[in-house]
Amino acid sequence: MNVILHDGAAVLGRHLQRVRHAPAILVMTQTMPIVFLLFFGYVFGSALAMPGAEYRTFLVPGMLVATAANGIMTGMFTAAQDSHRGVMDRFRTLPMSRAAVPLGQAAADLLTTAVGLVPLLLVGLAMGWRVEGGALGALGAVGLLLLFRFATTWVGILLGLASGSEEAAGQLGSATFVLPLLSSAYLPTEGLSGWLRTVAEWNPISAVATAVRDLFGNAPVPADAAWPVAHPVAGSLAWSLALLVVCVPLAVRRFARGGR
Repeated sequence: MNVILHDGAAVLGRHLQRVRHAPAILVMTQTMPIVFLLFFGYVFGSALAMPGAEYRTFLVPGMLVATAANGIMTGMFTAAQDSHRGVMDRFRTLPMSRAAVPLGQAAADLLTTAVGLVPLLLVGLAMGWRVEGGALGALGAVGLLLLFRFATTWVGILLGLASGSEEAAGQLGSATFVLPLLSSAYLPTEGLSGWLRTVAEWNPISAVATAVRDLFGNAPVPADAAWPVAHPVAGSLAWSLALLVVCVPLAVRRFARGGR
């Protein structure tokens, strides 16, 4: 375990250096959620049945969760880029733990995400959103967001290592934009038709969005929803841990095998 942590810290430092030398990428990935938050809050919000302020209170936690789900896209692209440019091959020749490389990438993504949540939260506060569930609830909400981001990053790393090219990873990563649309991140699921509502409520993003709203004190938990949404904190933890249990060993194995 000490070897994994030591080697993972070295890989973490390498990814943070990449961010330092390519700040434009970080700025773009951190500003896009803010742009979407403003767009949805002031353009779509005016066309919905919810009053503008009420919708923005509903939207901010959902946008935070959509940003956490973006770990699939960023994890996929970064892993595919390193894999198909020969960086992963260089790592395999070094006397280091095979788990350290994907772990270092996931940890670096988690740190940059934690920093990126701050301006998003500040913009939400400027739009009228408020934390109404107390300090412990807010800390729990942020903890769930970071856990979900960590889990989705591992999903992305696995897909990136398995991708055929950087272009394929980029196209598949862009397609993940639809996942928050099929959830309660932006709109309540109560008005959806039967089968579509079922799909949306079993989407992990819906469970995390409902849990974050509940912990922030922004919206009550739906009583007639599917189990992950009716029990959102337990559902969020279950989804996140399931993704980690499945994807972490598969990603490590894929990295160790290389292109085989």
